[in-house]
Amino acid sequence: MFARAVLALALLLGLPLPLAAQDDPLRMLESGLQVQGWEGVGRIDIGTRGHCTGALISDKLVLTAAHCLFDKETGARATDDDLLFRAGFRNGRAAAEGRVIRSVVHPRYDPAGGTGLANVSHDLALLELSHPIRSMGVVPFAVYSEPRRGDQVGVVSYARGRLQAPSLQERCQVLERDRSGVLKMTCSVDFGASGAPVFALSQGRPHIVSVVSAMGTGSVDGAARDVSLGVTLGPRLDELRAALDARDRRFVQPPAAQTSAPRAMSAGGGARFLRP
Repeated sequence: MFARAVLALALLLGLPLPLAAQDDPLRMLESGLQVQGWEGVGRIDIGTRGHCTGALISDKLVLTAAHCLFDKETGARATDDDLLFRAGFRNGRAAAEGRVIRSVVHPRYDPAGGTGLANVSHDLALLELSHPIRSMGVVPFAVYSEPRRGDQVGVVSYARGRLQAPSLQERCQVLERDRSGVLKMTCSVDFGASGAPVFALSQGRPHIVSVVSAMGTGSVDGAARDVSLGVTLGPRLDELRAALDARDRRFVQPPAAQTSAPRAMSAGGGARFLRP
């Protein structure tokens, strides 16, 4: 649900980003064999107005991006009744589905706050499902240590033109991690990919290390190229978990609707990509 952000990343960092290693192409996971092991990633349907991507981090908790929960025109937060998580959704069917009973956005995320990296760095939300998902093959992902510059990562996402099945990019690269904790990556994302889990391998198993927030353009060795922005987890995710555990109404209760649109966003379904 974001419009494309054109971000002068080299200026923010004070130097050009390093040239990335060769990335793997996106691969559609259309068959049962291809999607095996990735069923914990799902499409989040947001009423009739759009989609995001999310991933199970427990049998009842879905990790996604905070901006997915806000209407692109009014800034109003979606009601929990509008949210449906469809785990392993592929060709019209899901491996499991879950309605959302509660949702929480990070307290430092401002839906009208624009594209400042401090705001993007808190673009996280948790969805609590009304019932645990315990279907065979749908396994939650562990959350692992945060990646560093030069690390290889991968992304599983739903996006424009590929909303009927997930796509896997097995290898892309972390170009930089700035002081606010935002990751700049070479991973390929598009409308619908907001909230998608960024994975790294540990002992042969994928662990979530970040969440896709936005896409933009950066200077890599003097050449403009598309980059994606990811939110690091760590204490930010701990705060979300604590808010849900405490049933803290300051965080869980939807904020009042904005009186005017907080920012221009793209039309149509799919994930919002921030416009500066």
